[in-house]
Amino acid sequence: MTHRRWAIPFVAAATLIAGGLSAPAPAQDLNAQQKTGRQLFMQSCLECHAKPQLGAVMYGPALSKDAGNGDSQVMKGVIRDGTPRMPAFKYQFTAKQIDAIVAYLGTVPKPAVAAGGSNKGGMD
Repeated sequence: MTHRRWAIPFVAAATLIAGGLSAPAPAQDLNAQQKTGRQLFMQSCLECHAKPQLGAVMYGPALSKDAGNGDSQVMKGVIRDGTPRMPAFKYQFTAKQIDAIVAYLGTVPKPAVAAGGSNKGGMD
């Protein structure tokens, strides 16, 4: 039973680190909009924008405050309208929810580039 108390947070943190998603500001440092964005990101975006386990394929780029060259309007447009490789979320999220996701991504530092590799920093 005591193992379960630390296992879930440990697994969640390991998943984010292994997936190339840099650690965002601690949850207590996020405002209400950013917390909402974090929840939506974890529910709907993490599947493609982070590796679920070591050695797994990541389908989309690691996202951070530098995604879309740091332009929040570009990020909102990509989330809303999608790209050839990413579905549009305009029917799933309201404009307010998209704003919240972008606000949350603004707290996520740019991931470190892996040795011998590169991170796709744009919105895909």
